[in-house]
Amino acid sequence: MMSLRPDQEIICEWIARDSRVLDMGCGKGELLAHLKESRAVSGYGIELNPDNVLSCIQAGVNVIQVDINAGLSVFEDGSFDHVIVSQALQALRRPDLVLDEMLRVGKQGIVTFPNFGFWKNRLQLGVGGIMPVSRTLPNPWYDTHNIHLCTFKDFEGLCKEKGIRIISRAVVDYQHRSSLPMRLLPNLFGEVALYQFERE
Repeated sequence: MMSLRPDQEIICEWIARDSRVLDMGCGKGELLAHLKESRAVSGYGIELNPDNVLSCIQAGVNVIQVDINAGLSVFEDGSFDHVIVSQALQALRRPDLVLDEMLRVGKQGIVTFPNFGFWKNRLQLGVGGIMPVSRTLPNPWYDTHNIHLCTFKDFEGLCKEKGIRIISRAVVDYQHRSSLPMRLLPNLFGEVALYQFERE
């Protein structure tokens, strides 16, 4: 069985057996391969990088090579139980439109992203006057794929605006552990956000 990142292990807890899953930006297909083996899911990955597409095929993962930003027109409404965007929401041109597409083709969406409101990021920007570089945002501003950084509050505000109901939220650090300060003040102490959501 392929090894998973800690955030992917949390995602697995939210996926029911025999679900239909779409993993957008699936990388080498580790998550789908694990879910197929451990939870008997069926589904597809979407990936643009040709080397990752090849890895998916070698791992027995159904994959479509397409840019997430182009939309999900290849899929009909309600094709999946879960649609996942893991550590890629902040790199999309229009994350708001991607959320719409996720909930068009799937019953539930799951996203993970780095929290730009984390206290160390605020400190670097507020006191140092520089764009944050951290474990969850490791690249300098001129060499990053991140174009729409957000906070917990930003994401939850967008969900409210779009009539999206949040089912579950996990607030964790870089190593995907939780703590009391993170639960009490997630927007300040949480490094990574994980959300499961659906239409109201």
